[in-house]
Amino acid sequence: MQLDFWQLSRDPLELVVALIAERTRGAGEKLLVVTADDAQRAAVGRALWETKPEAFLANGDAADPHAARQPILLSSGCEARNGARYLVLADGDWRDGAEAFERVFLLFGEAGAEAARGVWRKFDGRDDVQRSYFAQEEGKWVKKA
Repeated sequence: MQLDFWQLSRDPLELVVALIAERTRGAGEKLLVVTADDAQRAAVGRALWETKPEAFLANGDAADPHAARQPILLSSGCEARNGARYLVLADGDWRDGAEAFERVFLLFGEAGAEAARGVWRKFDGRDDVQRSYFAQEEGKWVKKA
């Protein structure tokens, strides 16, 4: 599993998810975006539709009867009804089931930094997990580790 830690500092969460979603779709992959917060899920859904109209980041809710057809699925849990191999943990909370994905993006802000460090340590020394840390510098995302 590739485990990417993205520390939010400047851009709002919704725009960061849209950036990851655009790159994921460009790679031909489906995506599952998870957050327990209903309002945050709704905001992410709007941002996916509106951020780059030319990119057309179609998405739907996991409760939708047509969820399996969605390239980007929004959910409160890690069940990828759309067959996604990529996962965004938008609320910064690690969940059981996340390890089943090929690539996981753990997004967190300053308030979630300590919990993210705990997840980093949890996977320390595991040969089956490649960890990377990204932060914003001068408006660009830079890989730190």
